[in-house]
Amino acid sequence: MSGLFITMEGTDGAGKTTQINMLKTYLEDKGFKVVCVREPGGTHIGEKIREIIIDKDNGEMHQMTEAMLYAAARAQLVQEVILPALKDGNIVISDRFVDSSLVYQGYARGMGERRIRSLNRYAVDDLEPDITFFLRLKPHDGLKRKAEQAELDRIESESFNFHHRVYDGYVSLARRNKNRIKMLDALKSREELHSEIVGYIEQLFEW
Repeated sequence: MSGLFITMEGTDGAGKTTQINMLKTYLEDKGFKVVCVREPGGTHIGEKIREIIIDKDNGEMHQMTEAMLYAAARAQLVQEVILPALKDGNIVISDRFVDSSLVYQGYARGMGERRIRSLNRYAVDDLEPDITFFLRLKPHDGLKRKAEQAELDRIESESFNFHHRVYDGYVSLARRNKNRIKMLDALKSREELHSEIVGYIEQLFEW
């Protein structure tokens, strides 16, 4: 497999979409073919699963159901889009991946990192990102940004304590995986963040 797999992680409102779009443009200008995907979703089946996950009417959803739905959508995305793109030598940028489940379900839901990691190992066929960017933004800042954009979905509507556990989970995960996960200050300007991200990407390619 000769492609490059990049993931973008962070709490809601951290600015992942903006940085993904800027990085995509940068890489395409360098002559690369770039495939961007989002989680959950990215395929016809995945988008159907996404609707179930984020629907506020599904408040009774059990945490194991939620974890398995995320893993199912992820499995379809990996097999249908990500692996074929990587095998063709393309760059794939994913808005969230397994790290999200580790912190949202494993840490914030209290299901445990080992259980969620085991579940997703099968779902993604042991695929891991080459590099991950964690846009660090404290929950009150992120929720304020999201509230200004649109109505919150089922996950976004969770309690402040839940979102704080997500944040703590991300920080812990990033600190334990420094070689892969690059922790960046999401309060910096979009241009500053983009410059930092490009710097890490250039190190990978040794430009």
